[in-house]
Amino acid sequence: MRHVLLPVILILFGCTHHNFDEHIGADFLGVRYVASPLGEEIAPDTDPLIRYDAFDCMTFVETVLANGDVNQLNKIRYKNGEPGFINRNHFIETDWLENNSALVENVSNQYAKTSVRKVIIDKKNWFKTVHNIDVDVAPQVANLEYIPYANLRNITVSKPMIVLFIIDNAKIRNKIGTDLAVRHMGFLLPNGTLRHASRKSGKVVDEDFSKYVKQIMENQNNLGIMLVEIKK
Repeated sequence: MRHVLLPVILILFGCTHHNFDEHIGADFLGVRYVASPLGEEIAPDTDPLIRYDAFDCMTFVETVLANGDVNQLNKIRYKNGEPGFINRNHFIETDWLENNSALVENVSNQYAKTSVRKVIIDKKNWFKTVHNIDVDVAPQVANLEYIPYANLRNITVSKPMIVLFIIDNAKIRNKIGTDLAVRHMGFLLPNGTLRHASRKSGKVVDEDFSKYVKQIMENQNNLGIMLVEIKK
């Protein structure tokens, strides 16, 4: 099923790089939240390669980074930019950060004392458990440097950053066949705003970052954040 592209997004495409930094993702504010809205237009995921009327947290960040261009989006979402369900950067912890290293960089240690979250991504088991697809992929280990919430005091950024929210939840493996370390992502702006596609709000919203952090700290599985710089 194809989706109508909203003409308002042309405003974003016409932004200069300077305005893109200042207003990153602003034209999508209010767009509804839909889990996993993108795919390859063919089975097993027949959703479109790009759309502008719905996002989840990951596709919001990806579409903004691609400046709404489907070819750039494919380079961000797929290894070697080649669309395909098996080839997709499903896991931020291993696939996404590594395959987009030319575009983004973890700079958490420049802002506060960090810790390391070791995560083992068992993609083979995940494909079988969740999608009933057999693939021959060895488990991957990632050591993610992040800022524990106890060390997160009055952190400010001078330009928009991608913020990843890190968790430690062993129970999730029984449900999906692998461990996970990233529960959510969005943009942290210099004015202390978190701009993200929120499942709770049902749309792309701006929230006070410090207040958002206080809320999620109530869950003991939430460990901290990773700050990821956008290189260009």
